[in-house]
Amino acid sequence: MSADDRSGQPDQEVAPYDRGAAVEQSDAFSNPGLPPHRPRQTDLHPHKERRAERQVVAWFLVSVLGSVLAIVAYLTVPIEIGNLESVRANNLFLGLSIALGLLGIGIGGMHWARQLMSSHEVVEERHLSRGSVPTRERAVEIFQLGDEESGFTRRSLIRNTLIGAVAILPLPAVVLFRDLAPEQDAVEAISHTMWEPGMRLALDPTGVPIKAAEVTMGSVFHVIPEDLKDIGHNEGYLDQKALAAVLLVRLPTDRLKEAEGREGWSYDGIVAYSKICTHVGCPVALYEQQTHHLLCPCHQSTFDVTEHAKVIFGPAKRPLPQLPITVDDEGYLVAQRDFTEPVGASFFERLHHVDPEHVPVSGVEMENRT
Repeated sequence: MSADDRSGQPDQEVAPYDRGAAVEQSDAFSNPGLPPHRPRQTDLHPHKERRAERQVVAWFLVSVLGSVLAIVAYLTVPIEIGNLESVRANNLFLGLSIALGLLGIGIGGMHWARQLMSSHEVVEERHLSRGSVPTRERAVEIFQLGDEESGFTRRSLIRNTLIGAVAILPLPAVVLFRDLAPEQDAVEAISHTMWEPGMRLALDPTGVPIKAAEVTMGSVFHVIPEDLKDIGHNEGYLDQKALAAVLLVRLPTDRLKEAEGREGWSYDGIVAYSKICTHVGCPVALYEQQTHHLLCPCHQSTFDVTEHAKVIFGPAKRPLPQLPITVDDEGYLVAQRDFTEPVGASFFERLHHVDPEHVPVSGVEMENRT
């Protein structure tokens, strides 16, 4: 139909359809606005403003004093092994000093904000994550305005004491955490355990030696060195146990896939692996009898016992270190020697701390996973 033909027809109006969902402007909430600004005493009286500034500075200096006292308390109130009173005293003075350092910054910051920073109420409308160029330029202006209102640049005494308090506050933590490290090289400290040639494998925690005939098919034994029972708790018992803990498993000999050079590390299907996970050092204590898998409950790293405890799932980067074992003349299980690599969590320096006699199965697995 041409335009001329349509011109003679009457116009058709479209009737609006009321869906019943319209909202009238009269139904909207009215903007209540902001309450009138009430000036503070520090806004009206300059001498009270200066007094508030001195109070803020004093709290920041208290924080500096608390941080210094924490270091002094840690060094002058040492913990004596076996003396609980020294532990209580150290914790008391150390905790109070650190609390003083934190409270000084917290109270000083709150007092600064309530008494000296701008107290005008403002409303900021929401916008997209990335605004336009004018909006971003305006944001810079607002930041500069906030700096002027807070007085961070202008009030140099408050600024400098705040920076000093924040800078000194982490020092107690640095001193405490540094003192947790061993005196010797960290890798060297975990490169050797109590296991020696001929040392018997014993049940944890009784210390009873284990005979090979007692290890049934599919069973799991939590094992420690027999000589560990002779070490007192004040002589490093827990430290030695954490390094030497072992899981003992027996499975069919035809299921073992032993690498060249490791054939003699097991005895009649009995294998021993470190109990310490190579991810972050959690105890690997779950054993799946049907699949012969060891599972770490912390982060689900899974190790295949049939193939030198290689990693088949999870975040661990290398297999569990294997303890070479055999039996003595009385049928008791004994260690052939110590682990040939450091136990526990892995990190890059471990590649340079492996026994030259160690068959590089774990090294290959680690390289493939990284």
